[in-house]
Amino acid sequence: MICFNRSFAVAIRSLHQQVEIKALKVQESFPVIDALQASNWSRPHFESLVNSGVTAVHVTVAFWHSCSETLKQIGKWNRWFEEHKDLILRVNDAADIKNAHQTGRTGIVLGFQNTSPIGDDFSLIEIYHQLGIRIMQLTYNNQNHVGTGCYEEDDAGLTRFGRIAVREMNRLGIIVDVSHTSERTCFEAIECSERPIAITHANPISFRKVVRNKSDELLRELARTGGMLGFSIYPLHLANGSDCKLEDFCDMVLRTADLIGVEHLGLGTDLCLDWGSDYLNYMRRGTWDDEMDSQSQIEWPDYPSWFQKNEDLQNVADGLATAGFSDGEVRMIMGGNWFRFFEEGLSRQS
Repeated sequence: MICFNRSFAVAIRSLHQQVEIKALKVQESFPVIDALQASNWSRPHFESLVNSGVTAVHVTVAFWHSCSETLKQIGKWNRWFEEHKDLILRVNDAADIKNAHQTGRTGIVLGFQNTSPIGDDFSLIEIYHQLGIRIMQLTYNNQNHVGTGCYEEDDAGLTRFGRIAVREMNRLGIIVDVSHTSERTCFEAIECSERPIAITHANPISFRKVVRNKSDELLRELARTGGMLGFSIYPLHLANGSDCKLEDFCDMVLRTADLIGVEHLGLGTDLCLDWGSDYLNYMRRGTWDDEMDSQSQIEWPDYPSWFQKNEDLQNVADGLATAGFSDGEVRMIMGGNWFRFFEEGLSRQS
């Protein structure tokens, strides 16, 4: 666990202002991993990842997609891996992340933000694994065959089918993600899973009280069982939204480290670039409702000034150092913890 007296150490630093506090350069750190981005991908985005020193990033292949729609999305990524092989490569396991770093590329971890692509057929999980999917979020806001989403008023938890799906993900080496999942479903997924699970992109609810963020009790249980939390920089998850200050964000990370230990913390920025409002509305309501629901946003919110592109990850690293984290701890949060988690979580059980 992180030292409880870190705030005292930060105060001592402030007394010595002649000592400039600087983090490690992101481009020199290994690894730098972002556990969730959902941009409208193109070569300029891949170039930005490489130029920013991002070793690996988890990307969203499916939200509400059917099986056939998901296969088309995977096919698109297969073409991109070939067309942009000088910049990106597919991540099947942690060795591929090492390969990406050694060859100056960014590893792409393919994932779902919903289990809609499997419908009610758990056998599809193995097929998607064979096609390269390595992370599956159980629900995207709403109830589905697997469990309850965070926007539902009635929290029924993990379903019987959901327990089967979680065990199958465990067997294959697919990371179980509960970022958009209800509180009870999160707890029951942790209990059901034989492997540590992840919240790839969310924040403590104490930082901003929205249903997408997570309670201290849940975060403690996540850490107790070896899980990971990726801090989100999506404005709706931040205190003061788009006006959130870097110092406040890093103070949240500091307090969460005191709560559950720095070894369970990483980034899941939820960076979504170059989409129009129509796609945002699709994400919010899916295909099941022709009317805007109460959670929909007409326009994308502005990201805070200190993080609007991958190049701004250096601002985050500098902010963490200024907040009082050591160089080693900054490395852990910027990607080292995720690398360790992927080493264990992406391996297939014998």
